[in-house]
Formats: sequence, C-alpha cells, structure tokens
Amino acid sequence: MTKPTVTIMASADVAESAVIGDGSSIWHLAQVREDSRLGKNCIIGRGAYIGTGVILGDNCKVQNYALVYEPARLADGVFIGPAVVLTNDTYPRAINPDGSLKSAHDWQPVGVIIGEGASVGARAVCVAPVIIGAWASVAAGAVVVKDVPGYALVAGVPARQIGWVGRAGVRLLPGVLARQWVCPVTGQLYSQTDSILTEVTQ
Repeated sequence: MTKPTVTIMASADVAESAVIGDGSSIWHLAQVREDSRLGKNCIIGRGAYIGTGVILGDNCKVQNYALVYEPARLADGVFIGPAVVLTNDTYPRAINPDGSLKSAHDWQPVGVIIGEGASVGARAVCVAPVIIGAWASVAAGAVVVKDVPGYALVAGVPARQIGWVGRAGVRLLPGVLARQWVCPVTGQLYSQTDSILTEVTQ
C-alpha cells in the first residue's frame, strides 16, 4: 500500500519543526509556524496562518486567509471558514502602561478550543478564551465571546444560540416528544437536558 503524500506549495512557508500528517495539503502563501502539529488529511487554504504550537486533529479544513493563533486546539474534522480569526489576546495592547512596546514576555496567550466536527463560518471571530463544543456551528460573521455548547447553532454579534444542529450540519427540527430533536437529513434523534444535547441511541 502506498503511503499518502503531503502537498506543500512552493509559496507556502512551513517551519521545519512543524509536523504535517499524511495526506495533508498546504496551499499557496499559507504559513504554518514552528512546532505546530497537523493531523492526517488536513487542508490549509491559500494565505491561511497556523500559529506556533497550534494543534489540528485529522481531517481539518482551514479555508483561505483564516488566522488560527496559538495556542488554539482543533479536534478531528473541524471546519474553519474563509477569513475566520481565532484570537489569543483577551486584553490586546501594543504598549505597556509605561508606554514601552509590548514583547512576547509581557502577555500570556490564551487559546480557542474547538471540539470534533464543529464548524466556524466565514469571517467569524472567536475571542479567546472560548470553547466551541463538538458538532457546533458558528454562523458566518458571528463574534463568539463565550463558550458554545456541543451541537449548538450560534449567530450574531455577540453570538447567541438560535438553534441546534446535528452531525450533518443542518438545523434540527422538533421531535415528536418534548425536548426531543431530529435531523432532517439523517433521521438521528437528539435529547435535550437544559443546555446539553445528546444523541439518542437507537
């Protein structure tokens, strides 16, 4: 069996210490910084930025011009849309209170953590530190400033929950029973307890 190859465009800037999983592709003008780790079959789009030490699981897609700043952690199957920004500085300043230029030693980076299968739509901004739960969807243009539950659909500025989505990414419909939801694509049932949604084993 032939081992999958890694595709890196000549115009991409990939640090020697970065670990790139089999089958992954890094496209034109993308930058992958030192000590970052990409899993298998990841796609890093044109002009995207992967910060120092950022970790991506398998089968992640980071679309064109998205900025994933350290110390972000993305689980398997995460989708990051075009021009998304995952920040890492809660209180950004170019200078210290005394007027001196801030250096890397003057602040502590904080990261965005994204669970399995979750999606962040085009031009959304996730203001660290936040956790986006597994299979959640962040609508295009949203600004996320607090944690997003698994399977939640959030939108707006600031982002607020407007519904639930299943693994297919489609908004769930009310089920026959109270606090039950169903995916119109897969037929999978989900049960809601307060702000937690779980798949119903069939």
